[in-house]
Amino acid sequence: MRPLPLIVALAACSSSPHTPPAPPVAPAPSPAPAPSPAPAPSPAPAPAKHASVYLDDLDRSADPCTDFYQYANGTWRAKNPIPASMDRWSRRWQAGETNKQRLTEILDEVSRRTDWPAHSVEQQIGDLYASCIDERAVDDAGARPLQPLLDEIAAIKTPADLQRVLRELAAQGIAVPFSISSNPDFHDPAHTIAFLTAGGLGLPDRDYYSKKEPRFVAARAKYHDHVARVFALLGRPARDAEAAARTVFDFEARLAAATLDNVAMRDPTNLDHPMTFAKLATLAPHVDWVAYFDGLHVAHGDLAVDQPAFFAAVDKELARTPVSTWRTYLTWQVVASALPWLSKPFADEWFAFDRKFLAGVDEAKPRKLRCAELTDELLGEALGQKYVERYFPPAAKRRAQELVDNELAAMKDSITELTWMTPATKEKALAKLAKLEVKVGYPDKWKDYSTVEISRGSLWANIVAGRRFGVTDDHAQIGRPTDKDRWAMTPPTSDAYNSSQLGEIVFPAGILQPPAFDLNASDAVNYGAIGVVIGHEITHSFDDQGAKFDADGKLANWWTKDDLAAFRKRGQCVADQFEGYFIEPTIHHNGHLVLGESIADLGGARIAYRAFEKAHAAHPEPAPPGMTPEQELFIAWGQFRGDETRPETMRLMVQGDPHPVAKWRVIGPLSNLPAFAKAFSCPATAAMVRPEPQRCEIW
Repeated sequence: MRPLPLIVALAACSSSPHTPPAPPVAPAPSPAPAPSPAPAPSPAPAPAKHASVYLDDLDRSADPCTDFYQYANGTWRAKNPIPASMDRWSRRWQAGETNKQRLTEILDEVSRRTDWPAHSVEQQIGDLYASCIDERAVDDAGARPLQPLLDEIAAIKTPADLQRVLRELAAQGIAVPFSISSNPDFHDPAHTIAFLTAGGLGLPDRDYYSKKEPRFVAARAKYHDHVARVFALLGRPARDAEAAARTVFDFEARLAAATLDNVAMRDPTNLDHPMTFAKLATLAPHVDWVAYFDGLHVAHGDLAVDQPAFFAAVDKELARTPVSTWRTYLTWQVVASALPWLSKPFADEWFAFDRKFLAGVDEAKPRKLRCAELTDELLGEALGQKYVERYFPPAAKRRAQELVDNELAAMKDSITELTWMTPATKEKALAKLAKLEVKVGYPDKWKDYSTVEISRGSLWANIVAGRRFGVTDDHAQIGRPTDKDRWAMTPPTSDAYNSSQLGEIVFPAGILQPPAFDLNASDAVNYGAIGVVIGHEITHSFDDQGAKFDADGKLANWWTKDDLAAFRKRGQCVADQFEGYFIEPTIHHNGHLVLGESIADLGGARIAYRAFEKAHAAHPEPAPPGMTPEQELFIAWGQFRGDETRPETMRLMVQGDPHPVAKWRVIGPLSNLPAFAKAFSCPATAAMVRPEPQRCEIW
């Protein structure tokens, strides 16, 4: 599902740039009081602690002033090729997979017992995991678990039948051709409203349906064959399966034509369409909105629509498209949402298209890891409680909070000293910074899953139960005061995020592990790795998206006219820089697609360095022999961020991911920093030093 506009993430260790249709994920969990977890000894060895950077990872044959990406960890990448089951690899991604291995160990232990109290955390996560790793039962079931829902779709005869099935799919988290989620009101973020979001596409985004470049043409052909093979697996004759695939593609292509492109969707003003329930009924009169909202237990209050043109297009499809076409399309969407969790022929077909063709991965992950990922997706805070008990001691939380506090102070100093911003706008920026809330590790109140019915029987029944709960839990927030205790990521997640509407930055326990963060590491290492991440999330409140929200999280202009023009000019510098970064001779980054993340990386590196300078002055620490502390800091960033990435995954990223490819996330921001050039004594003509007229400086 496309994330709502309020959240921007680091994208540290997401599982895949493109995943099958998934249930709506609540922007944060509904809390239930519980005591804070107490640390317990870990039964499994933790990643190796490191007081300094990984010296053996350096490629000392490379010139840091020419290609810092290669210098920082080129030797490690040469010795550690991307595993067959991964689309990219580095110590950071390795740590993310280690987190998942820890989850499998927890789940293996818990699932061995079958006498846990009903609806306890242990019973639920243990039984879900047990049903998932039981491959024999899953294979024996084939696609039969989907049959009741497929029968409902096959029985659609009238528009009323169609509407009823659309409501049922929405309740199960199958967002076709749109979804309703909770979201703080753009203009009153203290209040949560219904946010209607366009969806319903099987390819990664709208451009795959129409662009004429060879990679898009090839993707369309592969997608057609993929859909046809899935229909054949359902038992349709070859000719019927081919016809069904054409029907699905043509229908989705019409939806895609009415969808905004990826750059347009980055601008929250393009998604800001508040309206009343009555106006929604006028926008798309062929949707039975009363029954739809009532069926999902959503009040008929004020709401917002992300793309009115899309909803108008859906209305036309409801008015003129035969129900037979809808039956075919909905059948595909239901099966596509389940493919990875059905029997081996279906799962293999999902892997062949989604992971092998699109991302370039050669083999599936071990099933236990995939089942741990699924448990984290559906019951993340239940599993998260067990994770933080073992792997996130209170000392780690305190130290991480200290780093955040120091970087917030550094950002305050930076804003105060800006020469391009007037005092009037600085005052507003500082007020916004002062209100920024910080969440570290795990929620103060845990989500309560006790109403979710999980058993060791059918995996698919468990998935449906988890998805239904996610939808219901999310919709329960609509029409209420915004609950700022909720989290949008689970504690084991190796990532971080910023919410400009909620005015918060969030660092789950999963990312506060080596190599990002280590209690035993020097300040240079911690500020260079997790410190840049922290600065990145702080800066997101002031990137091209975040800067459109004021100190209270309202979508409102708080800039003077001249300051806003100056900010946009400086942002254009960053966009132009990344526009020039190619992954292949004919494929380069879209500077405006990656603008927010690139501003955040640039700001993050500057803030982390500034905070480190103060920390080092107060408590100097030695660097490894032959290295300065400043060099160590920048090397830590290069080693944390220096992924090796498959070509297919890079093509996906350049097309639709707001994060640049890892190489340019290392080189891009550092080449703008005079402190980097000074640390490595780089001449003004070096490749890693952008000449002053082209140097980008914002925060």
